[in-house]
Amino acid sequence: MKQYNPTTPSRRHLTVVDYGVLSRVQPLKALTKRLKNHAGRNHSGRISVRHQGGGNKIIYRLVDFKGGKIGVPAVVETIEYDPYRTAFISRVLYKDGERRYILAPNGLKIGSEIMTSPDAVLTVGNRTLLKRIPIGTFVHNVEISPGGGGKIARSAGTSLEIVANEAGYTQLKMPSGEIRKVLWDCYASVGQVSNLEHNLVVVGKAGRSRALGIRPTVRGSAMNPRDHPYGGGEGRQKRGTKRPKTKWGKITGGRKTRKKKKWSNKMIVKRRK
Repeated sequence: MKQYNPTTPSRRHLTVVDYGVLSRVQPLKALTKRLKNHAGRNHSGRISVRHQGGGNKIIYRLVDFKGGKIGVPAVVETIEYDPYRTAFISRVLYKDGERRYILAPNGLKIGSEIMTSPDAVLTVGNRTLLKRIPIGTFVHNVEISPGGGGKIARSAGTSLEIVANEAGYTQLKMPSGEIRKVLWDCYASVGQVSNLEHNLVVVGKAGRSRALGIRPTVRGSAMNPRDHPYGGGEGRQKRGTKRPKTKWGKITGGRKTRKKKKWSNKMIVKRRK
């Protein structure tokens, strides 16, 4: 983590991730594409998601979350920055000559050999079936359905702990404390996702937020009464409503939003606290 001397007010607490560990290379053109920026607008041009728009131009990297080539060893060529995600990515060269991007786990080194296989060695970066991984091991990029590609634990610094393997299911402990079952024929990558210090970043100034494509958020208490349940009053006012509410008057604090009939409820062994 890099910290700066307080040469200006906005630099006083500003911190950025130290990118010294990354390879000094351009992204591989064959594995990139430009995505259209919708700036939070829907098909008719109206804002459907607030606080989005602007920002620097960014190119999408085609990341292989399946770990594709089963049984084909690959060598790690680079560790790179990805503007579309919080974690770092790695470019790997397979033995048959194909290159792909994968999520980079913490501790993966350039030149390391990795493999996706049902009988892969349990080292950082290798990908194998959940039923083969011992209890207490930390994994990431975990599939929910066999062959569906990694869906859980893909953001920076995330990992899941394997708690049990029984009756065709693996029990995984989430960062929230929730324990849920996943079919043990699903693939998972060994290790923790890279860029552990991402949660320590202090943006520091408004301009940096705008460069990330985040537009300003106006406080409800600063609005008029017609615009927000918290609006109105001379100077700083109390909330004035019994429960926290959204701009549209919907209860937002302490209200359960999960559907009672959601299909995956039966997969949850223990709810988060």
